[in-house]
Amino acid sequence: MSRKDSKGMFANVLGKLSEDEAVTKPGETTGTGQAGGSRERSLTSPHLKKVAAGVRQIQERGELAERVLKDGGYVSELDPAEILPSSIPDRFAGAYDEAAISELVASMRERGQIVPGLVRPLKDDPEHYQIVYGRRRLAAAQKLGLKFKAIIRPLDDAEAIVFQGEENSARNDLSFIEKCNFAFAQEKAGYDRATICASLSTGKSHISEMIRIAATLPQSLLQAIGPAPEIGRRRWLELVEKWTAFPKAHSMIEELLATAGADMSSEDRFALALSALFEKVTAPEPNTPGSKAPTRETIMSKGMKLAEVSYGNAGAKVSFAKSVPPEFVAYLAGQMETIHDAYLREIKAKTTDKRS
Repeated sequence: MSRKDSKGMFANVLGKLSEDEAVTKPGETTGTGQAGGSRERSLTSPHLKKVAAGVRQIQERGELAERVLKDGGYVSELDPAEILPSSIPDRFAGAYDEAAISELVASMRERGQIVPGLVRPLKDDPEHYQIVYGRRRLAAAQKLGLKFKAIIRPLDDAEAIVFQGEENSARNDLSFIEKCNFAFAQEKAGYDRATICASLSTGKSHISEMIRIAATLPQSLLQAIGPAPEIGRRRWLELVEKWTAFPKAHSMIEELLATAGADMSSEDRFALALSALFEKVTAPEPNTPGSKAPTRETIMSKGMKLAEVSYGNAGAKVSFAKSVPPEFVAYLAGQMETIHDAYLREIKAKTTDKRS
């Protein structure tokens, strides 16, 4: 298929999706409705959207590859062993493991490598190249024992970083924290802000914020949490705020994450870290001087606020968050007597231990 034909195919698929989205609201179907000949089809089905997303990625990558070729690159098939890794990673550890690239391996086994990656020659090592983008495709080619299709183009360090970031933007599947780490790694390597901004296609204020997030949270914590693709900027900023406020909790959180089950998702690991960082306030003793102002405690579970407890001279009050279902409140009310009995037994046991 010629490049012109493939462009037309991409345009037809994306155009069809756009037409369907324009005439059909979410959940609507179209069909004849006649007995024996009924036919219903969701015009914006998840499958069609997934196909269209893949087509968009191929189209955007192809346009980027076309621009690189116009500017002096040429395509070649290389032995994966000849290609060295980049000095600036853009993904977390494990992103190229067998399980992580299984779908890509299956696709390349069936259809081959559709879009080439980009490598640059090394001045001090003429027998090797350095990957600029296409790491997952390179890992899949290595797994399948195939040659890696790549555009070869001489690039300096700053140009390579910008192209690496541009391909990331076209792919649009790096999580927010992976982008933060990518920006921070560039900062540590000595790249200027203009280059970092270009590599992530965003402004200086956003870059400063992203670098601050990755610089504040230790790499051991970030690697323990993982990419957390569903966790966005606002919640990562909340974690940074709590991490800075409660340094005594750091070792406890890292221990929690170290003992968390391997089957726990990256998002659940993030929620575990965030909930552990919320301040746990001890209720003040009655008639304590200066205890007129109520003290508050937020109760969290997996990053979600369940309730707020306020302690004052008039007694303690529990206010449940709007997101908490009434059934849970009813369940808790039914368990209150059992919980209170357990509390009394614990107090009695502690008193006995002190006397002995």
